[in-house]
Amino acid sequence: MVNPGLFHGSKKSNSVTLRFRIPYYTHWGQHLLVCGSEPELGSWSVKKGLLLSPSHQGDELIWSGYLSVSTRFACEYSYYVVDDERNVLRWEAGKKRKLLLPNGIQNGELVQLHDLWQTGSDDIPLKSAFKDVIFRRSWNPEVERPHGEIENLSTREDMVIVQFRICCPKNEKDTEIYVIGSSLKLGKWKIQDGLKLNYAGESVWQAESQVHKDDFPVLYKYCKYGKARNFGLEIGSNRELFVDFSTSPPKYIVLSDGFMREVPWRGAGVAIPMFSVRSEADLGVGEFLDLKLLVDWAVESGFHLVQLLPINDTSVHGMWWDSYPYSSLSVFALHPLYLRVQALTENISVDVKHEIQLAGEQLDGKHVDYEATMAAKLSIAKKIFSQEREITFSSIAYQNFFSENQDWLKPYAAFCFLRDFFETSDHSQWGRFSLFSKDKLEKLIQKDSWCYDIISFHYYIQFHLHKQLSESSEYARKKGVVLKGDLPIGVDRNSVDTWVYPNLFRMNTSTGAPPDYFDKNGQNWGFPTYNWEEMSKDNYAWWRGRLTQMAKYFTAYRIDHILGFFRIWELPDHAMTGLCGKFRPSIALSQEELEREGIWDFNRLSQPYVRQKLLQEKFGAPWAVISSNFLNEYQKDHYEFKEECNTEKKVASKLLSCVEISMLLESEEKLRRNLFDLLQNIVLIRDPEDSKIFYPRFNLEDTSSFNDLDEHSKNVLRRLYYDYYFHRQETIWRQNALKTLPVLLSSSDMLACGEDLGMIPSCVHPVMQELGLIGLRIQRMPNEPGLEFGIPSQYSYMTVCAPSCHDCSTLRAWWEEDQERRLRFFRTFVGTDSVPPDECTPEVAHFILRQHVEAPSMWSIFPLQDLLALKEEYMTRPATEETINDPTNPKHYWRYRVHVTLESLLKDKEHIASIKNLVQGSGRSCPPLEDDESQLEKSTTHLDTLQKIAETGKEETQFDSRLNNEILITEAVTVP
Repeated sequence: MVNPGLFHGSKKSNSVTLRFRIPYYTHWGQHLLVCGSEPELGSWSVKKGLLLSPSHQGDELIWSGYLSVSTRFACEYSYYVVDDERNVLRWEAGKKRKLLLPNGIQNGELVQLHDLWQTGSDDIPLKSAFKDVIFRRSWNPEVERPHGEIENLSTREDMVIVQFRICCPKNEKDTEIYVIGSSLKLGKWKIQDGLKLNYAGESVWQAESQVHKDDFPVLYKYCKYGKARNFGLEIGSNRELFVDFSTSPPKYIVLSDGFMREVPWRGAGVAIPMFSVRSEADLGVGEFLDLKLLVDWAVESGFHLVQLLPINDTSVHGMWWDSYPYSSLSVFALHPLYLRVQALTENISVDVKHEIQLAGEQLDGKHVDYEATMAAKLSIAKKIFSQEREITFSSIAYQNFFSENQDWLKPYAAFCFLRDFFETSDHSQWGRFSLFSKDKLEKLIQKDSWCYDIISFHYYIQFHLHKQLSESSEYARKKGVVLKGDLPIGVDRNSVDTWVYPNLFRMNTSTGAPPDYFDKNGQNWGFPTYNWEEMSKDNYAWWRGRLTQMAKYFTAYRIDHILGFFRIWELPDHAMTGLCGKFRPSIALSQEELEREGIWDFNRLSQPYVRQKLLQEKFGAPWAVISSNFLNEYQKDHYEFKEECNTEKKVASKLLSCVEISMLLESEEKLRRNLFDLLQNIVLIRDPEDSKIFYPRFNLEDTSSFNDLDEHSKNVLRRLYYDYYFHRQETIWRQNALKTLPVLLSSSDMLACGEDLGMIPSCVHPVMQELGLIGLRIQRMPNEPGLEFGIPSQYSYMTVCAPSCHDCSTLRAWWEEDQERRLRFFRTFVGTDSVPPDECTPEVAHFILRQHVEAPSMWSIFPLQDLLALKEEYMTRPATEETINDPTNPKHYWRYRVHVTLESLLKDKEHIASIKNLVQGSGRSCPPLEDDESQLEKSTTHLDTLQKIAETGKEETQFDSRLNNEILITEAVTVP
């Protein structure tokens, strides 16, 4: 809250009138309300806030309201959209607004607050990615006047005091912010006589001016002006201030004008998993300290961002399955895989040095050998730990680390010990330790405990991982490179988090995705779904903790499967595929609703529909053998699965013991797939917790169960299917996202990007836009219906665009795997029926990459493999080997390694130049090189140019402006 003591100059307790004013378009039944920190504005209780009234002014709908307050009044406030019952429908993004009344304000005077609605995207320039990295200053401007304070200028009755207030996060040293305009006090468009603003902190600049009533309406713009007489005028049409003097005019007007309008900033980046990086110093896998080399290469190539996959510990199984980076053992612990053992100490023995050298030679393979690399690193680290632990544990740095992280570090280390002791991560098998308790934890980790050496080893590893990642993270910041992390949607069901917080998870369920581009049968990730109701009780503390931890290392992050915060595809824990799930939350089909529509036979619709004809089609001659082992014929030509094999997991388990059956068919995989098809041959899914609630099976029209129904039933179920999947859920999904996502976004100042691929509900993009979330556009997976390929030139600004991602084939593999699609792409974007090359040549790669760097998207982020395709020398490896993940394979081995070292890439100036020319040629911003003076931020429009604009009085004059140090733009400026 603002300190009322700032008003020491005010001696009276008389009242003044505040008028809140904000333009905002609402829908029928919506209202605007202002709520704040003081009782007069409801003390942050929206129900008690000040309801505003609408009126039309030209093309705008203006909401306003009056409030009588003391001359000593000070507060913070925000605007809200509410319904007729004052239930909150929407609220402003960004920080709370601050109001300080002028000292010496007189009784009865009117203060008008002219505000603009703050959206999530407005706040983006203040995120750490920009504030602390891209726009990072080597200087700190001094606060000349506190934010919100209004200077009380002596004034005549025919004068109005106007405070101009603008946010400008990007400003260079020795550059001032001015407002110039049509009135005499604003210089009559002359910069020498304009109003210089004072820095008020938090990137806000403000100043007051007396404006004569005859000067209204006032036309004005904000601009930058440097000591070298360099000038930059904000883009867009003139701003306008109108005051109605026919009624009681205000004595003070506070113009909160939002952000200075500059050419939208655009940048580029590179994406590569941490494990895929190769350097001369690593041991078989990319390591956190390799990020410094990657950052150097990024800067040379013109990239402002490096994007990684999740880097948390995934050591659940103790084998290569743990290569899956989205299945976290702990959402807080870092993965020991990325530790550089050579950096643990300066005092490494000769024997250990030899072991490190030998390991480096043995592990320097084509792919990551996950198990061998983990074994080698932990073995070496244990030897160093035995020599260095006392020195480490007595250091101030370690003690600070332990103090700040012990809430998650202690349970994590204990879990790792118990996992190894019981030889399983399934904590239900841990006897008296199955149920977590703080008392048992504290006894286990005591320093005099027999297992303390083992537990403290995990402390030691996490401390050094933290040190190494922090070092690289700070290096990236100083170089102007954003380090972007990844927030997985789930955790492994046998994880530290499910052990410590079992109430936060629905352990009898599994998370996945319905059929989409990635997999026509859907995906089953195996993670338990979240108990959002329980999480809300402490305002999602677990999520807030995750984001706070990430923000120690990253300045941007990708929200994996952001659709899961609207609704999650929930599967029973006995499912292995992702087809027969339901959305949670969702409005289901009730038995009563179905009966009203003439649907009665619920067992027929919700049980596998198996007939002899179908069995013969699936299995051919051996169908009778299959039937006798897995099915019962409960009536003539009607079959049901036996109890011991009536789920996908039971079928898979039985197949392992039925060798003679699998020998009858081509493969066990084909037999399993056909049996799963039978299990999935249903129309409705009965809710396991309420037998009178049903969900339509995804793609139900593809089943013989549906096709054998009468026409009436088909029509009813078809209509209810489309209603369930595409209409009835939109409101509750929107409400669900607005409960959870704002908490995540407010937990840190990292820049947030949402992975919004797949089947996108219509509510998703409006919510993302409202919250300032940046979406993802992959050209081969267009969001627009009816398109086979996305059109990068039509992407919106609030997006990241890319030709491929880790969940699909690389650009090169995609180009070469389908000739007909290649022809269609060529015809669409080149406009010719000529036959394109069969291989993705550097020219083809350049063409597609150029489409993306020239897109309006805020970010173009390219997988490193796609950038390597710009040079034939880097294309000797088969394209299919560069794929990072195969979403159709739940047991995929994540082991791709770049075949060229970072050191070699840094030396390849030709390849670097080809990339940087692409980035710079598109007008995207590039990080400054230390010896490149031309990269320093500066505006180039000279003062004389502006003078000419003002003097000639032309309504539209063309002038050059280099804004954001990226592209020469011709902008029309309106002047009087």
